Amino acid sequence: MSDARPIGVFDSGVGGLTVVRALSEKLPHENIVYFGDTARVPYGPKSPQVVREYALDDTNILLNHDVKLIVVACNTVSAVALDVVQKQARVPVVGVIEPGALAAVKRSKSKRIGIIGTVGTIKSNAYGTALKRLDADVEHFSHPCPLFVPLAEEGWMDHRATELIAKEYLFPLTQHKIDTLILGCTHYPILKDVISRVTHQTLQLIDSGEATAEVVAQLLDSEGIRNLSTMNARLQFFVSDVPHKFAEIGERFLGRTLGRIQRVSFASSHD
Repeated sequence: MSDARPIGVFDSGVGGLTVVRALSEKLPHENIVYFGDTARVPYGPKSPQVVREYALDDTNILLNHDVKLIVVACNTVSAVALDVVQKQARVPVVGVIEPGALAAVKRSKSKRIGIIGTVGTIKSNAYGTALKRLDADVEHFSHPCPLFVPLAEEGWMDHRATELIAKEYLFPLTQHKIDTLILGCTHYPILKDVISRVTHQTLQLIDSGEATAEVVAQLLDSEGIRNLSTMNARLQFFVSDVPHKFAEIGERFLGRTLGRIQRVSFASSHD
């Protein structure tokens, strides 16, 4: 049985497009509907209660598009509101934290794992909890890197300022003799090269988008809902506000042009 219904992906803004990119590379025939809550970004500094309310709105918007599976491409929602999405969705739900933690545990030789993310994600200790659940012997060390988000959005991948900030953020983690680093924010894969450079290519970098795409592929097969068509997939992009530069930043994150970006309102998601 082939299931052509789309995979739904949501994030607080543009960062989740790195997850869409990983999904498209892994599953080139799967249709995808993406929703970015650009009117209310960022979620990181907001209270868990507010994030849970937002997650419900985001889920409803995707359900309106008859999605067969939902990927929560937002680390903050994955950390504090995954249960809200699961309860509302009635379709399989995948967050980015479990897959990222699983990939890190598999690839770390020394069981000393670093985690970088937004202040909210690091404060939630969601990655640390997931790592310990997977392997009690793992030692983890985390550091928030809030400036990485604007640097990624600005496209400063090879900028001297980015390198200096990356050194400042990552030096404390390298002192812990980690061998693996989880990029615990969907913006961070954009800065993979500079992160690799300042850590002298000594770390396994875990892109949770790539790890999530692996889990989604397995789930599509186990649920029997893979799209068996060989047609080019359809990608649709929806946002709650169309901010200046969204398309430009989005194309950098997705690695291709976005085409039409449609604005949706939350009022219609409650119909």
